[in-house]
Amino acid sequence: MAALPQSPRVETVDLGHVRGGEIEELLREEVDVWRQRLYWDFRSSADLVERFVEMRALQGCGLRVDGRLAGYSYYVCEDHKGLVGDLYVRHADATPEHERLLLHATVTTLARQPGVRRIESQLLMIRDGRTAGAYFPMSAQAQEYPRLFMLLDLTAIDLFPPGRASTRFLLDRWNERRSDEASQLISDSYREHIDSHINDQYRSPSGARRFLMNIVQYPGCGTFQESASCIALDALSRQFSGLCLTSIVSPGVGHITQLCTAAGVRGEGLGYEMLRHSLQALRRAGCQSVTLTVTAANVEAIRLYERFGFQVLKRFSAHVWEGFRA
Repeated sequence: MAALPQSPRVETVDLGHVRGGEIEELLREEVDVWRQRLYWDFRSSADLVERFVEMRALQGCGLRVDGRLAGYSYYVCEDHKGLVGDLYVRHADATPEHERLLLHATVTTLARQPGVRRIESQLLMIRDGRTAGAYFPMSAQAQEYPRLFMLLDLTAIDLFPPGRASTRFLLDRWNERRSDEASQLISDSYREHIDSHINDQYRSPSGARRFLMNIVQYPGCGTFQESASCIALDALSRQFSGLCLTSIVSPGVGHITQLCTAAGVRGEGLGYEMLRHSLQALRRAGCQSVTLTVTAANVEAIRLYERFGFQVLKRFSAHVWEGFRA
């Protein structure tokens, strides 16, 4: 009688026990997947991951299947919060069980870190669609927020004409000297908004400033594109009224990293005008496509994006864990 096939030996390990050379092949595959599925150049982020793994300076977990590194995730802690920065399992081993095992190890490790009372994640590379219930760790403390990754083919549309807001507001290029005003605007405009439940940086000007600096200075959202980013001022009062920030995420592909308007001018068409301005600038910069992410419950924003021709490329979920014992 033929011997029954043995199940693979699967285990999670501390990322500190993973060597830089081990993770290199895994990261090369992940770079390819980001490019093929999301039109995103992940190389700069992958280089940082590999460098910090080599330095034994990246916190997280690795997944081994029969001794070979098959997946990884990493996290960072800031004040009371933990952030799951990424999670990837190579294609040959990307079963729901393996993804769940790796995520469970990461989230439960984070929950044990001193002072951590909240965990956030937005994981675009989880392949399995089951994101609710028992699939996720600590499900009793988890909240799920469906999100959309949207894509616009800039070459297939005619850019829209100026709207009614073009006479009431002045658009100017982003200037870092306006960071304090922009931070206050973000905090005010997202008050009680669903996105402030997903990312608690939106809840205060200081948190919003950290959010802005992450966009402008670090590669996680691509290379900041100042020439296609704008602020909006009321033409009469010069009050800071809106903000649209952009980046380049791969050759020929732009990304809308932030679009918000002051609560008092909503419904005046300012979001349309800023987005139109930024899309024009991205086209002049050589972009053929533009991407963005939006929370599925933000129906008004989705209507605006669809008006320009954005289409859903991928559905994913943001998750927040709270209420566990730190």
